[in-house]
Amino acid sequence: MPREQLLARVFVELADTLVADFDVIEFLHLLTERCVQVLEVDAAGLLLTDQADHLQLVAASSEQSRLLELFQLEAAQGPCLDCYATATQVAVADLAAETARWPEFVAAARERGFAAVHALPMRLREHVIGALNLFSAVPGSLDADTAALGQAFADVATIGLLGERASREQALLSQQLQIALNTRVLIEQAKGMLAERGGESMDMAFTAMRDYARAHNRKLTDVAHAVVNGEILLPERARKVLRRPPA
Repeated sequence: MPREQLLARVFVELADTLVADFDVIEFLHLLTERCVQVLEVDAAGLLLTDQADHLQLVAASSEQSRLLELFQLEAAQGPCLDCYATATQVAVADLAAETARWPEFVAAARERGFAAVHALPMRLREHVIGALNLFSAVPGSLDADTAALGQAFADVATIGLLGERASREQALLSQQLQIALNTRVLIEQAKGMLAERGGESMDMAFTAMRDYARAHNRKLTDVAHAVVNGEILLPERARKVLRRPPA
């Protein structure tokens, strides 16, 4: 499919999620996956600020990018943090050349198979709420059109979170972001439980939850809560349920 047609379908798909009571986590995960698909990068991650103005991981397209984002936050160094701090894009065509700048992050990124990063700010006018981060397995820069398209994805994510709430007080905006971050913790807990008990990878466990949520027209958050409470079967049995359409 030509890139223009794919892009049109993706933005329609993302726009369809921007309805009342939309699932924030599902929307952001979908966005990171479509970034990989459309921008032809190898992984994507999304960081948001919490009520204390600290960055937290909210979505990632793969387990390796999730782990790298978490390491970056723990080490307090890396292009994504610089992007958020400066509210500007940070392009790193070859991480190997930035060892002196971010020694711990570069080592962790290369260990996980990433050689280049492009970090894009999530901002609404002067209000910066996070960063969208694109990872590549081989060195190289994004061309101008791809970088601009990546920023468009970051803008869509920002609008999805803040667009309808831009006129509200900062406290209400921060509360919405905090809910998303708390939900992320619940989903990680459920994903870990499924992976451990089912002998599956974290990515497979997350896919199982998403498939279940979609097949049964439930929010991903509700499914994660049910997994943690033992209301949904473990992966071995759950697969049979996932393949069966809801009654």
